[in-house]
Amino acid sequence: MANSEPEAVLGPFSSPDARATPWASALALLREAEVFWLSTVRPDGRPHVTPVLAGWSLGGMCFTTGARERKAHNLRANPHCVLTTGTNALTGTDVVIEGVAALVGERSERERAVADLERKYGPHLTSPEGTWYGLGEAVVAGDVGLYRVEPAVAFAFGKLPTSGQTRFTWPDR
Repeated sequence: MANSEPEAVLGPFSSPDARATPWASALALLREAEVFWLSTVRPDGRPHVTPVLAGWSLGGMCFTTGARERKAHNLRANPHCVLTTGTNALTGTDVVIEGVAALVGERSERERAVADLERKYGPHLTSPEGTWYGLGEAVVAGDVGLYRVEPAVAFAFGKLPTSGQTRFTWPDR
């Protein structure tokens, strides 16, 4: 897991007065966002997009899926994927993470990621009335797959009033 700061470069289609989004700002958005869109590719080449809960942990974006779910089948055939989140409005900032999803095998890493996800989503995961109560225990036990996507490249798309397209790359990757 590389933990270096990425290089941030403002894209050519940005407004003349735009500034590159700092990685710390993009990371804060990733930590705060509740819903992400995971894009994978089916074995026959067709795209598949689905909403997931995800959180920044272990130096990348972590999410869960059952072994028989479509996204798990897709990732076994082709681990390249994209996670997207944002405001779903013309203002604010959208963030895109591109990378390769890998199953987290070490129990201690699964425990750490589950703790981070439980802090983020709170009673949705930890309360008996929560929609995903018990998910953490299933992930730690290895009954539900935990995937980690280390960014190969990331983007922050600042929208109105100033449009800015920042590309993040890591020199050690």
